[in-house]
Amino acid sequence: MDLVDLMVEKRFLGQEFLTWLWYKSEERGGTVFLESTGTDIELVFEKHIFLESGEGESYEKLICQGLQAELHEARTGLAMGKKIEQARIMMIKDDHEFHFTLKGSVFEFRSVKLPKTMASADESDDPDAAEGRLLDKIGLYEICLRTTDELFRMFLKRRIGSDWPVELDKLRSWIKKGH
Repeated sequence: MDLVDLMVEKRFLGQEFLTWLWYKSEERGGTVFLESTGTDIELVFEKHIFLESGEGESYEKLICQGLQAELHEARTGLAMGKKIEQARIMMIKDDHEFHFTLKGSVFEFRSVKLPKTMASADESDDPDAAEGRLLDKIGLYEICLRTTDELFRMFLKRRIGSDWPVELDKLRSWIKKGH
């Protein structure tokens, strides 16, 4: 099996992850408890969710846009068997606010907006300042990616654990309740 076939075969994991993540964020009013650090992060699905179903000629897609409270159509799509392919997410961790789009099937980050860490007056052309800004951005990307990795690790732990049927029942109830 080559890499492309493997990615196509396992794409459901990323789609299930996004669905689980949306459920977890709403389960606790927009916060998710990170088990590794024992802290909460704020996580909100915002403005844009892209769902899909079928393949080939029966392929359908549904793009839902709006405020978080207005994503009822996306939940209806989930109830109809569509899978979340892509979602716009806001995540706040340790006073850093990140915005990004996550494509579930390939775990691809798009349109990442990092928190601003210094006032524009502090930005200069000085090489040391430019290097500092670059290192700052790299550190922020790392925080965003590691936090998302931790969330995915939590999902996989549940997904392969013996409690998955219980979690799946809760997730299905959440989907039914929302449309």
